[in-house]
Amino acid sequence: MRDLCMFSQEGPPGQPREGLTMPPSKDVVKIAVQMMGAIPQLIELNQAKPLSAVVKEVCEVWNLNNSERYALQYVDGQQAYITELNRGEIKNGSILQLTTAPDQEAAKLHGGIQSNSVDVKTNSLKKLAILSRDVAFAQEFISRNGLNQLFLIVEEDNNTGEVLAYTLKAFVELMEHDFVSWETLSPTFIKKIVSYINISPLDASIQQISLAILENMVPTSRALFELVKQQVTLDRLIALLQVMNTQLQLKAMALLIALLLNAGEAERREMMDYLGEKNLRQFIHKNIVHASDPIADEMAHYLYVLQSLTLNLLERRMRAPMDPYSQEQRDLLQSLRHAAFVSENESSAGSYNTERRHSLCAKEFRKLGFVNNSNPALDLHRTPPGLLALDSMVYFSRHFPNAYSRFILENSSREDKHECPFARSSIQLSFMLCEILHVGETCSETAQAFYPMFFGQEHFFDEVFCICIQLLNKTWKEMRATQEDFDKVMQVVREQITRTLALKPTSLELFKSRVNTLNYSEILRLRQTERMHQEEILPVPVLELKERLKPELIKLIQQQRLLHLCEGTLFRKISSRRRQDKLWYCRLSPNHKFLHYGDVEEGVENPPIESLQEKGVSQFPRHL
Repeated sequence: MRDLCMFSQEGPPGQPREGLTMPPSKDVVKIAVQMMGAIPQLIELNQAKPLSAVVKEVCEVWNLNNSERYALQYVDGQQAYITELNRGEIKNGSILQLTTAPDQEAAKLHGGIQSNSVDVKTNSLKKLAILSRDVAFAQEFISRNGLNQLFLIVEEDNNTGEVLAYTLKAFVELMEHDFVSWETLSPTFIKKIVSYINISPLDASIQQISLAILENMVPTSRALFELVKQQVTLDRLIALLQVMNTQLQLKAMALLIALLLNAGEAERREMMDYLGEKNLRQFIHKNIVHASDPIADEMAHYLYVLQSLTLNLLERRMRAPMDPYSQEQRDLLQSLRHAAFVSENESSAGSYNTERRHSLCAKEFRKLGFVNNSNPALDLHRTPPGLLALDSMVYFSRHFPNAYSRFILENSSREDKHECPFARSSIQLSFMLCEILHVGETCSETAQAFYPMFFGQEHFFDEVFCICIQLLNKTWKEMRATQEDFDKVMQVVREQITRTLALKPTSLELFKSRVNTLNYSEILRLRQTERMHQEEILPVPVLELKERLKPELIKLIQQQRLLHLCEGTLFRKISSRRRQDKLWYCRLSPNHKFLHYGDVEEGVENPPIESLQEKGVSQFPRHL
């Protein structure tokens, strides 16, 4: 009743009623302003009022003259200055401080870094390194030709330790604002920065900042890229990656990645080959991937980029179709046949005429699982995976000859319908691995998904292929698959691979063990578990609707099955010698009471019921 009485009180027209509290304006925020040695002020900051007027009012409370020499600044975080551009970010409850204005502070520090007093100079540079993060201050300092003063400090030979470290840090922070181009740096300055990296007994913090400076220079122009590439060798970066200082490792990796990303395709391939010769991947696997300290997000991103760039070296082969006129490629293709069928036929093939030899080759390529067995090069014309699939098959036959021969001979002895075609499976598996491993895709600017086992193996793609092609054959047998089930098998294999990779195995041996443990039965169990879990988290209305529709769906499924049975199906009869002989036909009668069956001749698809035997459905109560 009290609130109602307040709202019912009359007031003069156009004025709020007595007892009502007007809501605060959106342009007003309540903040605290403090200054060293003074009692803090609690004010209502009107965002519609000019910032200079607000500062003047604050100064008047503390009896400070010349308000233009002061500015407001955040107390927490990076202590950014409040300007007309960022004042809208001030929230209720913010704590600000009254401090020297950016132009005044810039002038003061510009003089301080030129002082003959080491202490004054060091303290000024230290403060400069902090304030340079602020865009308002940076603009004022750069406008006073402050960067040139920093260049002089670096180019002097007598500055080391803290003075040099703070100078370089301030320089990096100022350049981050993009007021000045990296291309304006003098050759003398760049030479000094490079010297800090190439000198071993130097403060690690100076080397870290120097690496960061060069990293920023590399993508700016081709000239700077060439300069850094020539002055800082890959050997030197590899040496810096081997130090125990994780921050120095990180900056060295950042510069290496910048060089690789900005190199041309031929240059990058050459650089990657050299890094391979120096066993960089093995070192990363041992000293970074398996280091006691967890991998930082930034390092994880660089490892992801290095992994992507390395895998992308396969793109050329992946996008190249087989050239039937290339003798080298034809020899690789024939090597698959020779490795699988070194037999009496091969030794006596020289006595055959051309037509007989072609017939023999076609027969063996069919056993290898090529679709176009008379011209298998056509199977490798599809890109991707192109020649990459051929490379992987040849790698498997040469490095795992026993497993290769077992795969081919085992499937050659199966009936045609149940054999797992090696070549067709290999081509599809290569394509699948290219998709899973993102071969040929542009590196993400934020991704961190690298595979720890990648850095422990020189021929990563081929080794993974060799494990997975054997997995595919194993899964094929577990599923008792036929040629019609090819796509289903590939879907299961993709799931086996992606689920295992998601576990981030640290070695190929561990990957092989885990992916083989994830058999077809386990995949079915996981699918069922995930499906049940998804059903558990469904909203109640969805679950109710599902239960309401379930009887109707079951009835529909029963009708579809009966319809299929009534249409009938042809089967191949299997003899005692496991050979497929005559055709056998079976169908359900339209009234669903009898099964009609019997042998049929080749070419007959729908024999009349009168020509078939019959049995009553009542004899099969558990099946129908």
